[in-house]
Amino acid sequence: MSTVLAAFREAYAAALRLHLRAPNQNTLSEGYELGRRALVEGVSILDLTEHHYRLLEHDGVAAIPDGTDRTEAALEFLLQTMAALDVATRGFLDGNRRYEQQRSRADDLAGRDAFRTALVESLQDGFFVVDAAGTLIEVNSAFGALTGYGPDGIPYELPHPWTAPDAPRYPDLGTDAARFVMPIRHRDGRHLWLAVSTSSLVKPENGERIFVGTLRDVTAEHDAQARDKAVSQLATAVGAATSVVEVLTVGLEELRRAVGAEAAVVSVWPNRNTGPELYVSEDNPYTGAGVAPHHTQPIRRPAGLLDGGGESRQVLDARARALLDRARLQPGRTMFAIPEGVTSSEGVVAPLGESGDSALWLRFSAPRVITPGDWALFSLLVGHLSLAVQRARNFDQARSTSLTLQRAMLGPIELPPRFAVHYEPALPPLEIGGDWYDVVRLEDGTIGVVVGDCVGRGLSAAVVMGQLRTAARALLLRGAGPAQLLAELDTVAARIPGAMCTTVCAAILDPVRGLVRYSNAGHMPPVLAAPGRRGRLLEGGRAVPLATFDIPRRPEATTPMAPGSTLVLFTDGLVEQRGVDIAERFEELADELTGVAGQLPREVTDAVLSRLRPTGGYDDDVAMVVYRQPPAALRLDVPAEPHELARIRRALREWLSAAAVPHDTAVDLIAAANEACTNSIEHAYLGGGEPGRVRLNADCGVDTLTIEVTDTGAWRPQPEDPGHRGRGIAMMRALTDQLDIDHSGPGTRVRMTVRLTAVEFSAAGRM
Repeated sequence: MSTVLAAFREAYAAALRLHLRAPNQNTLSEGYELGRRALVEGVSILDLTEHHYRLLEHDGVAAIPDGTDRTEAALEFLLQTMAALDVATRGFLDGNRRYEQQRSRADDLAGRDAFRTALVESLQDGFFVVDAAGTLIEVNSAFGALTGYGPDGIPYELPHPWTAPDAPRYPDLGTDAARFVMPIRHRDGRHLWLAVSTSSLVKPENGERIFVGTLRDVTAEHDAQARDKAVSQLATAVGAATSVVEVLTVGLEELRRAVGAEAAVVSVWPNRNTGPELYVSEDNPYTGAGVAPHHTQPIRRPAGLLDGGGESRQVLDARARALLDRARLQPGRTMFAIPEGVTSSEGVVAPLGESGDSALWLRFSAPRVITPGDWALFSLLVGHLSLAVQRARNFDQARSTSLTLQRAMLGPIELPPRFAVHYEPALPPLEIGGDWYDVVRLEDGTIGVVVGDCVGRGLSAAVVMGQLRTAARALLLRGAGPAQLLAELDTVAARIPGAMCTTVCAAILDPVRGLVRYSNAGHMPPVLAAPGRRGRLLEGGRAVPLATFDIPRRPEATTPMAPGSTLVLFTDGLVEQRGVDIAERFEELADELTGVAGQLPREVTDAVLSRLRPTGGYDDDVAMVVYRQPPAALRLDVPAEPHELARIRRALREWLSAAAVPHDTAVDLIAAANEACTNSIEHAYLGGGEPGRVRLNADCGVDTLTIEVTDTGAWRPQPEDPGHRGRGIAMMRALTDQLDIDHSGPGTRVRMTVRLTAVEFSAAGRM
């Protein structure tokens, strides 16, 4: 035996033993390399086969220490070794039966490729092979069905033709992720989502790295998750809304984004006599089909969609209005695409809510095919929006009921002149609480004012408040003074559950005498500010809250009110702030009242609330009453010269503001007084003598205001044909309630009187 053959046999025996101990791809590779060596060194197949079976039969190589029979593994190793030998070229035919069996086995191995191909084609999932450059070099038929790009188009280089142009880059195969989900665009234009699973392999013959993977269609699962997410976002967005406007403001924006629409429009028909109100959310200014600029119907848009917010005026065109009008009369959850009967749709129209007075229109930026998944999403979103609108309507009704109750319990709908009130609850959204005020005209010309604060908040406190307010009003009308009123309220409060410790401040205002008489049951002290001076606390007449201790007599105090003074009565919510000394808040209030003598009472309430409002808003109910004492009479005596008219108008305007005359009435009075003064200056002194004078006197009573203009000149009767002039008397008569002209004595006296009307207000809000 040659040295070469002996060395080969020794190497073969060692490799076989190593393979039988732990069969794997590496040990089989050693067998393949031995086969190539045998071909080079001229080792025959017969020598190789005999040596192999000698090792198995005589040397016991197959019986390794663990006792397991490795005959099959040994045969696999032999075949791997023989695979490298080219039997045909060496012209050797082994007639041995065992050799024929092994050759038959080798033929079966040669058919692996055909089996693999059939196996890959039988997969329901898409199969692909990608080289290191990202080019698909093999795909199966299922891959073609999923993407529209089958085996006939191989290879597919980057960028792959199914990649969605607007989709994010999906991970590099085998590097960024082994499993991921990516969007694709099918060859027919459909958008799908595919789940991809990849793994990497190295070809043993050349070390090239390739990637194999599978993919499956998860569009239904993705769409279901997207629907759930969109519905959740919409429900969250409208969950905190308590009015229809709030629901549509946030809901339409969320709905439009969820469905990818260019615009979402809701039309609401408040009644049959007016056109619909439009609520719009859109990407761009709404100048497309369906809505045209106009000036008769309101169109409301969510904040931020218009420059500066606010409203514009537009109307639906005839086609859009007909669509929405038809949709609102359809049964709930009915939806139809427009135009109907075509493949691609411009939008979707549906009724909104169950009342038949509103409809929704979703308009796409371009016509598109609506899939069953789209219909499912639209139905869920519109259903949630409809429920939110209906819930908001129910809440609006409940809030309207609560406000009606609050208005009935708070006090009169009309206030005497020079009054303003404000009520601000700290418990939205029902907006009722335990703070109250009342203003009552009394028979002797005085005015009773009561401000109170029940313990607690919300509906229970409002119930107690209503009973105490009714009792207090009855006592005022019966003629009880402040101290007597509080003493009798002690008895009433002791019999009302929850009324104990209620604080009340009662006052009787005498506008004619300029006095305020008051008594305080543990309440915030009123603040009185004379014109140009800081406000001061009225701390007299103080005692304990209602129904707490038996006291022999409730105290009472009286304080004069200077002409033009401002009196403010309020509850503790105005000045109490967590972490701030209440004395500092009283200082702020007193300082704010320093310069309010020329403001209307309503303006005073706004200024005080703005100055004292905490950053996060008031955390307790606030009730406030502001009263302005009539100012001293205005007396003007000026030369009868035209340039004095501006001075007269300016002084009269300031005095009317101090008298709390509403702006519209003040404008009329200034115009009437200016006409009277102009007549005196232009016509009373035409004799060429010494320049005369014009006197204007203005006086404010409890309910009336009088302006008197006098001169010492001659009366000029109005000509029969005054031409384009001479309309002054008619104008003064039209601008005042009563006009009296007296020219019987020296000069002329023009007396103009207006009746100061009651101030109308809305409870639970400023007036």
